[in-house]
Amino acid sequence: DRDVTGVQTCALPISTARVALDRPDDALRACKRPRLTRMLIQISVAVLLAGLPALAQNSANQHMDTGAQKMMNSSDMKFAMKAAQGGAAEVKLGQLAVEKAASPDVKAFGQRMIDDHTKMNDQMKSLAAQEAITLPTDLDAQDQAEYRKLSQLSGEAFDEAYMKDMVKDHKEDIKQFQKEANDGKDPQLKQLASTALPTLQSHLQNAESVESKVGM
Repeated sequence: DRDVTGVQTCALPISTARVALDRPDDALRACKRPRLTRMLIQISVAVLLAGLPALAQNSANQHMDTGAQKMMNSSDMKFAMKAAQGGAAEVKLGQLAVEKAASPDVKAFGQRMIDDHTKMNDQMKSLAAQEAITLPTDLDAQDQAEYRKLSQLSGEAFDEAYMKDMVKDHKEDIKQFQKEANDGKDPQLKQLASTALPTLQSHLQNAESVESKVGM
């Protein structure tokens, strides 16, 4: 820079100007490197600005994950995962029943499983989305084995095996949903379990009735 007389001048930072009186040689060297100083400042500012979006995103993610983390570390999460997989199994096995069953009653029961459990699964997914949680959509190992076993049967053999499994599965489902309704910590999930119980109990009564017919 130059002053009004045309003499080259140097604009020092305040902290540097204060030191200049005591160490003029250091101040002079600082004046001789203005471009380097400016370049270093520009680089530092650029790095800082580049990092701000990431910091903001991390902060937002931490805020969004708070509810999920609370649920992740609880028995509620285990229930939600198991209920989601069980619901998916009921739908898939119901589709198999509609396709392979010989008895009209078994076919009708299979269709009811598709309709009712699809609705329940959608409610569970909606609740999980509010908690920023992705539930599994695949069958667990036990349900996969059950599906493979039933897919190899047909006619009356299928009807008997399928309805026997449905009675057993719904007894277990009712226990799990009853436990969540009584002891759950997440209010919304607890309410969902409580609301689903009458439907599951109706399924069990229906399954026992159909089983008694096809097992004769």
